[in-house]
Amino acid sequence: MNLESLDWEVLDRLRETFLTDAKSAGPYWHTMTDLECYDLTFGERIGWKWDAVLRELRARGWAPPAGATVLDWGCGSGVPGRRVVDFFGATNFSRLLLHDHSELAMNYAAHRAEKYFPELRVECTSMRDLRGDSPIDVLVVSHVLNELDDSARADLASLIARATTVLWVEPGTYEVSRALVGWREKLHGDFRVIAPCTHQTACGLLAPANERHWCHHFAAPPPEIFANSDWVRFGQRAGIDLRSLPYSFLVLDQPSPSLRPTGRHADERRPYNEEQNSAPGLSRILGEPRHYKGYAKIFNCDAAGVAELTLQKRDAPELFKDLKRPCGPLVYQWTREKDRVVAGRKRLA
Repeated sequence: MNLESLDWEVLDRLRETFLTDAKSAGPYWHTMTDLECYDLTFGERIGWKWDAVLRELRARGWAPPAGATVLDWGCGSGVPGRRVVDFFGATNFSRLLLHDHSELAMNYAAHRAEKYFPELRVECTSMRDLRGDSPIDVLVVSHVLNELDDSARADLASLIARATTVLWVEPGTYEVSRALVGWREKLHGDFRVIAPCTHQTACGLLAPANERHWCHHFAAPPPEIFANSDWVRFGQRAGIDLRSLPYSFLVLDQPSPSLRPTGRHADERRPYNEEQNSAPGLSRILGEPRHYKGYAKIFNCDAAGVAELTLQKRDAPELFKDLKRPCGPLVYQWTREKDRVVAGRKRLA
């Protein structure tokens, strides 16, 4: 199957399901065609979000330990697990475990993973198989929060408690992002927060004055899709702005000595340095800067909390220009006069 041969009845049904509560009735994968159509389109867009998160981890110098097992929980068509394995290199993992409430989805995800990584051991696993107390090296969770009932949330919590690393990506909507912040607050005492935060303190969004705000970011789609007539048609037919990829995410690991980078990008990365990645004064822009004539507004998160800052173009014209076309993780170190930014530099490429 390719983008020219998509089954639009399938895609319309899936999109309607994702936008409503119909999915709570049970698995929404009916046939392999459902999974193929999803994997090529909606799943690929989720993959671009994962690409952004994994590039940020590389920029921070973080990598999983060599020989780790990856568990893709709620795998769907398997995009998240495949992205993680591919990014760090299949030879750096011992196994890819796949779990979903749909056996059809697990089988599809396993087939795709075995095709991409013939040297990697790939296994489907049930929740019964996952119950126990054995450690989990890398737990991958993607786009599940708005689908979990109380039982599934308890299952997820038990898996996280046994995990060394949690890689978690969700939609960038207000409700889901705020829910993910709630999980962060429950977990950050037991884990080290790698990203998106630049600090290890409580989330400033939980202050009553910040109730209307949420932690979200924007991934950049591959530029070539805008010259691809099949992707353009998909965006028009599905009513999707291909330029907009909002996401929320959370990366946690157990406190340990700095991990040595592994995989094909190892020569590009320094070892993860907790002090550097949580240094005093580091800030992250939530959402995107908002530009007006002669100044920009920034919703800023740092160890002191979240606050709206103002950058005047005349104070830092190059910085102002850079913020007009932001790319990559928006992690900066500002020079401030109260809520006014007078200088700054980007800290992650």
